[in-house]
Amino acid sequence: MKKTKNKTGSFRLSLFFNSHGNIGIVYLLPFLFIILISCKTSKTANSSRQNENTKSAASSDKLTEKQRIEFERLFFDANREKILGNYSQAEALLIQALHIDPNNAAATYELATIYAYRNNRKQALVYSKKAAQMDPKNVWYQLLYIDCLKENKLTDEAISAYQKLLKTYPERVDFYYELANLYIYKGKTTEAIKTYDKVEHLVGVTEDASLQKFKIYKALNNYEKALIEIQKLIRVFPKEAKYYGILGELYLDRGENEKALAAYNDLLKIDPQNAYVHLSMADYYRKQKQNEKAFDEIKIAFRSKDLDIDTKVKILLSYYSISESFTELRADADTLCKILVAVHPDEAKAFSMYGDFLYRDRKLDEARTQYRKAIALGKEKYALWNQLLMIESELNDFTAMEKESKEALELFPNQALPYFFNGVSNIQLKNYKLAVTTLTEGLEFVYDNEPVLSQFYANIGDAQNQLKNYNASDSAYNKSLEIDQDNTYVLNNYAYYLSLRNTNLDKAETMSKKSNELEPNNNSYQDTYGWILYQKKKYDDAKIWIGKALDNGGRGNGTLLEHYGDVLYKLGEADEAIKYWIDAKKAGNTTNLIDKKIADKKLYE
Repeated sequence: MKKTKNKTGSFRLSLFFNSHGNIGIVYLLPFLFIILISCKTSKTANSSRQNENTKSAASSDKLTEKQRIEFERLFFDANREKILGNYSQAEALLIQALHIDPNNAAATYELATIYAYRNNRKQALVYSKKAAQMDPKNVWYQLLYIDCLKENKLTDEAISAYQKLLKTYPERVDFYYELANLYIYKGKTTEAIKTYDKVEHLVGVTEDASLQKFKIYKALNNYEKALIEIQKLIRVFPKEAKYYGILGELYLDRGENEKALAAYNDLLKIDPQNAYVHLSMADYYRKQKQNEKAFDEIKIAFRSKDLDIDTKVKILLSYYSISESFTELRADADTLCKILVAVHPDEAKAFSMYGDFLYRDRKLDEARTQYRKAIALGKEKYALWNQLLMIESELNDFTAMEKESKEALELFPNQALPYFFNGVSNIQLKNYKLAVTTLTEGLEFVYDNEPVLSQFYANIGDAQNQLKNYNASDSAYNKSLEIDQDNTYVLNNYAYYLSLRNTNLDKAETMSKKSNELEPNNNSYQDTYGWILYQKKKYDDAKIWIGKALDNGGRGNGTLLEHYGDVLYKLGEADEAIKYWIDAKKAGNTTNLIDKKIADKKLYE
């Protein structure tokens, strides 16, 4: 093994490979630990003798040779276990080592690091404090102690510790920043500003210090001093465009609009391609109630590829919310969406954002196109598929829904809704067996969502009914109603299919009556109730309810017209019945007996 010196002057170990190709660093660890321990413990011992007055409980007894060897063995083993991730063993070994030499700062520090890593905050604080007291000049011990103080919410003590540390290391700028952060956390803004002033005294004007002071002054409504800080940054860094933007926003907040515009124009001179300044100028024009100019600036910003897409999406989300109430802004939102997809043609979120707006505006075909484009760029995004399938269902495009839900199932086999959409589409396409199979498979992926589970069983009931598996159909409907007893869709369908089978009509009547109470003026539900009454030979009542269904928009429905004709025939109004049968045939969706009824002028059931 050879040693090579790195740029900082310390040594690093070169790895080598043994005859089996395994890295040989494992064999070097014992020798490395012996070197490290002997150096570290001798240094600690020397430090202990030199700084006894600064350490608590300093031992006046020297270790015997036997104790020293045993301590080093335990310390070595502890560090080995720590590196291997065996923290419990490392903790136990360090505790044993400290029984031998309770004032060994290195062992105390290592034990504190283990407690800190394992989130044992109280014990970490106890041992880090001991290590820091034993060797107050060791910066790592002090920093661990401060971290433990912060973890235990002892902010005042952490501030005091940093103050002491800075007396030893007055040139450490990073310590001043940490101290200032603690002052801000405690609300001691004056002390924080003084600390940042010390940083400036040490290293000159810096962005970090000046911006922190700017934020503090702004939060305190001290406009003049906030202005001084940002102007100072502009003076020292005159080519840094963002400071002009901050200055402009500060002027806007103060109502000094002309000065704000001047600052933005200065920014554009330095960085004419800066997209963010156009957003700031849009804000300026908006406050001036010059909405057209404001929108022109937003469009310029949107056309820039330098303005990240996430910022653009956030702006569009604000449009989405506002345009709910102010519909005149929807055209502007549409324009921005078109710019978004043109500038970012490789971003799925651009197309999905546009799709969201189109869907909200009920432009379903256009929305579907945008979601399909988004999916082409990001097939792994399940939410896109879910939205696409929702649109297919609203468009009643069951062929597309079957195809796309099948694709979604292949990508997301553990998601329930693709099974649901695939099952529903297959029912509509009369693939009833496949629908039952898919819906049944999907049941195991419905987690903590009873409304969805109820719908799964409802559609299984529909499919099984079409397959004439009536027991399985009734069982599925009953399970659906056990989950949601007010599911009007199930109440109606279950009742209607029982009436068609002329089975359990009392139960059918009860369910149908309930569906009409829950959702009055639904012509389909009214027709179901009327047909159940017809099956129970309550023809006068049946005429009333099916008549209601026709009056509530059912006059174009062949099923309802045929039902009404049947009722009229039973009531002795044969001529009127024939008129309704003829109208039913024109409307379509009738029984296969309609032609025979019309031809023979007679009711067939």
